[in-house]
Amino acid sequence: METLINLEKIGNGEDGYLSLIENNHYIDFSIKRVFYTYGVPVGTIRGMHAHKKCKRIIWCPYGKIEIMLDNGFKRKVYVLDSPEKALIIPEGIWITMVWKKEASVLCAAVSEYYEEEDYIRDYNKYLQHIKEGYWKNENQL
Repeated sequence: METLINLEKIGNGEDGYLSLIENNHYIDFSIKRVFYTYGVPVGTIRGMHAHKKCKRIIWCPYGKIEIMLDNGFKRKVYVLDSPEKALIIPEGIWITMVWKKEASVLCAAVSEYYEEEDYIRDYNKYLQHIKEGYWKNENQL
């Protein structure tokens, strides 16, 4: 099940703030890869894929990004617009992201190394995986 969390905010207005994500603290997986997306024009739609086994936590340290999650039965929409908000997404969830503010940055920490075979990029194939019971209960919203 996806989870929207508030990351710990350490610091003050004089010196600034620090927020953190630790292995097996907020998340139930070890981080194998971290990446970020930036320089994306406002209105751009990205993502449009699901992972067979990759879990992830995503956050937007600057800007505003709309995150749409779909498990084949139900859809939910979240807005990441604060460096303290993070969204934990299990495997088997279709994700679509829309950039809503100029210069927005989306960061991700994920449970798997990059393997193209882990991606499902065709929504009809994604629905077929669901119909066949590929994830059992992992992809609940």
